[in-house]
Amino acid sequence: MHDDSSLFTLHSSLIRVGILGAAGYTGGELIRLLVNHPDVEIVFANSESNAGNYITDVHEGLYGDTDMKFTSEMPFDKVDVVFFCFGHGKSEAFLKEHDIPKNVKIIDLAQDFRLKSEPSSLHHDFVYGLPEINKSLIQKAQHIANPGCFATCIQLALLPAAAMHLLDKDISVNAITGATGAGVKPGPTKHFAWRDNNMSVYKVFTHQHLAEIRQSLTQVQGSLEAKIDFIPYRGDFPRGIFATSVVHTDADEKSIIKGYKDFYKDAAFTHYVDKPLDLKQVVNTNKALVHCEKIDGKLFVTSCIDNLLKGAVGQAVQNMNLMFGIDEKSGLKLKASAF
Repeated sequence: MHDDSSLFTLHSSLIRVGILGAAGYTGGELIRLLVNHPDVEIVFANSESNAGNYITDVHEGLYGDTDMKFTSEMPFDKVDVVFFCFGHGKSEAFLKEHDIPKNVKIIDLAQDFRLKSEPSSLHHDFVYGLPEINKSLIQKAQHIANPGCFATCIQLALLPAAAMHLLDKDISVNAITGATGAGVKPGPTKHFAWRDNNMSVYKVFTHQHLAEIRQSLTQVQGSLEAKIDFIPYRGDFPRGIFATSVVHTDADEKSIIKGYKDFYKDAAFTHYVDKPLDLKQVVNTNKALVHCEKIDGKLFVTSCIDNLLKGAVGQAVQNMNLMFGIDEKSGLKLKASAF
């Protein structure tokens, strides 16, 4: 934490962090984690529209945690890592227009660099930051593309099945997300009067996260011909994602469950659970929970995460920890909002 006069007072033993796009939902949640992270010092929180205002003027849940102000400055030479909390499509443009020192690590929370094969006018070396399959690459990476929220929840449901080569028939996925998944800027589907006691579907079979889901499943299974029929839902709750996936397979339930438990036995935050799940088990944590049942030739998988944490900045901090060689769980031992 800093007052304005000591904005650039640094402690060499700490990871020095800069945040771009710090006034949005992900920016605020990232600040919440990092002001309580034992190995981090926030050097700057950039927001052009809020420059000079206290962070608590926007993120009121941080009263008592920080007296920092937003700044329009971007002193990249004074940080070790910078988080991009931009909207999708802005990160690539930003890197074209700004010089960030090569020694400064970047963790991008947008979708700009998630796909290896995506045509891009800017060649990139971003590693896809899903620790459950790319941990060793993340540890050596300079640049990380943080996974999408739906993508994280759905991949973690299906990756063990991919490792067992079970994904040879079309896959059905339904997933519902909280209102914070749509971002902080106002829109017709974000008003309380519209969202409360309401549900709707959007981007049926065409959601942008499908490409990165296919990329990871292909990486683990070796190939993927099956279609993924994904129906996203807007929920009437603030945060969290709950997904159900259906896989057609002749494999027996006992071997499938063993495969899931083995796949996640060393994962820091992803856990197989023997009982049916509920969303409140993960809200306000960096956990992902997964459960399987075999019913009439179909594998039914439920998975859930907090969209702002494991689906966004919690995973980003987990990636930062890996990049700097500290405890993977540092700053992320959070309590679920169970009641």
